[in-house]
Amino acid sequence: MGKKRAREEAASIPAAENRDGDRMDEDEEESDDDEHFHTLQIEFEWFNFAPDIDFHGTKSLLRQLFDVDASLFDTSALADLILSQPTIGSAVKVDGKENDPYAILTVLNTHEHRANESMKKMMAYLAEKARANDSLAAIDEVIKARAQVGLILSERLINVPSEISAPMYSMLIDEMEAAVEDKEPYEFSHYLIMSRAFHEIESTLDADDRKPKKAREERVTQFFHPEDEIFHKHALAYGNFVYTKEGDVVSDSKRAFQEVGIQTIGHMMLVEGSKFEGAVKEINALFKPQQPQQ
Repeated sequence: MGKKRAREEAASIPAAENRDGDRMDEDEEESDDDEHFHTLQIEFEWFNFAPDIDFHGTKSLLRQLFDVDASLFDTSALADLILSQPTIGSAVKVDGKENDPYAILTVLNTHEHRANESMKKMMAYLAEKARANDSLAAIDEVIKARAQVGLILSERLINVPSEISAPMYSMLIDEMEAAVEDKEPYEFSHYLIMSRAFHEIESTLDADDRKPKKAREERVTQFFHPEDEIFHKHALAYGNFVYTKEGDVVSDSKRAFQEVGIQTIGHMMLVEGSKFEGAVKEINALFKPQQPQQ
């Protein structure tokens, strides 16, 4: 494998507002309503995947990505497959390489790994979900055609800012280009991006204050990864699907606000290889990381 981009340089991206007294900046000022809001600057660092360090962190984020259906797959074998190509993709960390990743992004060649049992199960699952939604029909067709499809797996901890996605995808493109120059199989006709979204739903805990039936039925899809909406503009197909094991979870256990719970749903996007770089450029334009103030 040819030499890849060095990842030791840290990028500073503002994290979410933090109220933890042990981690606050002492110089922050009080707001007019006497509440203390503080912005914590965190140095995110991009690393190649390290098989001897990142197994458990990668597996944990995969389980988060596949939500209740994670038990349908061998996430350990899938994590091993990701770690077997350490110079493709990113493990984003805080405070050094030895820690677990806060975010991961990689691409797997579904044709190259078609004999791998974890990949077989994954592609059978995605094809089944695509057949259940007309808007995802093109995905089923591409899978059946055994095209050169790059399966993109991207996940991050909930409070990690969306700005982190821009450099992750840019690095991935650079790494794939270098790998192709080295005669490695990272030239794809399509990219299949696995993601997840959610609907806010009326909580059963508020049964005495139910909304009208029509309002309850009007569910708007919201995204854990805001960059998904950019991929939609460049996608050949995209859409939601219901998890196979959805009935095993109670929505109130994922309650986001006092008035509502959330129903997590799977989400897939299919982008033609020729349009992927354009989508990444738009993600970079919209989610460009802010530079730390001097």
